[in-house]
Amino acid sequence: MAGSSGRRGRITRSADFDRVYRSGRSHATKLFVLHAFPRGDEEVARLGLSVSRKVGGAVERNKVKRLLKEAFTAKLHEIKPGTDIVVVARTGASEFCDREALEGVAKELDELLTQAGALPQRDKSDEGGNDA
Repeated sequence: MAGSSGRRGRITRSADFDRVYRSGRSHATKLFVLHAFPRGDEEVARLGLSVSRKVGGAVERNKVKRLLKEAFTAKLHEIKPGTDIVVVARTGASEFCDREALEGVAKELDELLTQAGALPQRDKSDEGGNDA
């Protein structure tokens, strides 16, 4: 199969980023902005990341990117196929990642993916489970 490299699930070309920014829909929290664009095919969802120097130095930016990639990979089986997702980290994301680690990033990403309609709708009665 052509193009079956490990980077298949990543958005790397500038034109792909531009398409997601221009034609996709955006949803934001205080720390992240998620842009989602349905490509219309059945290929696996792809992730693009934008973490500027406003977030911090290289070490901080790489940490934010690593946690976002891990959180995205954990959700990949739930994300609608054919969806391009670009996540932009805002100032404060590095401190949040230090404080909340993967669990916090995963929760933020889950919220944004749900807002964007990239995840199947969940029944509210399914949430919270047996926390009695």
